[in-house]
Amino acid sequence: MTWGQGREYAGDAPPAAGPEPVRAGSTTSGRSRLRSWLLAGVIAVGFGLAAVVLAVYYGGTLGLVTTLLALVLAAIPLGIVIPTFLWLDRFEAEPTRYLVTAFLWGALVAALVAGVFNTGANVAFQAATGREDDALLATAVFSAPLVEEASKGLLVLLIWWFRRREFDGIIDGMVYAGVVAAGFAFTENIQYLGMAYSDGGDSALTGTFIARCLFTPFAHPMFTVLTGIGIGIAATTRNRWLKVLAPVGGYLLAALSHAVWNLAAITGGAGMLSVYLVVEVPIFIGFVALVVWARRREGRLIGRHLSEYADAGWLSPSEVQMLSTMSGRRSARLWARTSGGRAMLRSMRRFQDSASELALLRARMHHSAADARALETERELLQAITASRREFLGAY
Repeated sequence: MTWGQGREYAGDAPPAAGPEPVRAGSTTSGRSRLRSWLLAGVIAVGFGLAAVVLAVYYGGTLGLVTTLLALVLAAIPLGIVIPTFLWLDRFEAEPTRYLVTAFLWGALVAALVAGVFNTGANVAFQAATGREDDALLATAVFSAPLVEEASKGLLVLLIWWFRRREFDGIIDGMVYAGVVAAGFAFTENIQYLGMAYSDGGDSALTGTFIARCLFTPFAHPMFTVLTGIGIGIAATTRNRWLKVLAPVGGYLLAALSHAVWNLAAITGGAGMLSVYLVVEVPIFIGFVALVVWARRREGRLIGRHLSEYADAGWLSPSEVQMLSTMSGRRSARLWARTSGGRAMLRSMRRFQDSASELALLRARMHHSAADARALETERELLQAITASRREFLGAY
């Protein structure tokens, strides 16, 4: 199969003439919009109900003032965690509405589900052992990791399953998993901070804030990212067994690492600082290295697959080099902004985004993991790249 700029694919028959395009398109578009609005309504109602339940629970157990204080403090780590995953997502940014949905899922749905199941597990363990301390340990090590990682990872799985065109691979899995986990940790921190303040006052609140919000803000994202990687692998393979085993394996690794972390935290006692330095800091360093590697890998992947389009004349070698590094992309956006203002900058951003989508689509096609509309999507992205280039060069 060969192609050239502005021409149809050689060997591909042109699409057959269909029914009257405007009428059919209008009907399909109208139904699609109706489904989108209905789905959005169902999601909004679900999130709203979960928010009401959590608000009533926290208000009843902690009190309004304590809940608001804990909420403000719990929001501080988000200023570190969320930008990290947005940085990871810079090559091919996910739709904002999906990222917001992921955060709300973690903060509301996953937190509520985990709270219900963990409470039930704690009651069951306490009834079986007769000791509260043993029940808390069993809940933290066995119930919490399995339930929480499942409730967080489910959203990543749903996005891949129902919105495959928006799910390109490992990076997307990591980003969605990290944002979901950030939302979950936010709600969980409200509970722990509020309980610390209610039980021990300012000193207990300060200690809990330092331990959870400053020392370990990436704890939940580090675990759930493993599930996201597994789902990302499934999204880019045609092996049916791997499509099943990779997400399951990622989930089990997430639950295992979560259990080890909880066990170390609970049994550390007076030696908690040693546990933090020996266990938790190395895990965090490994997480940072994984994030940096994943982003560099995506840049190389984009450069490799866009080179195929440069060989066919759709892109120039200098454009491929620019698109495969964040420094090159920043320089191009700066040039566009200084040369043509906001309009030219928007065209450059569209050019870069479309090129990233095209490269990652090509990667899935290379592994036979793309959907049935891959060729059509490829043509649309090539047209979008050409149109965006024409806009910012015309403005220049």
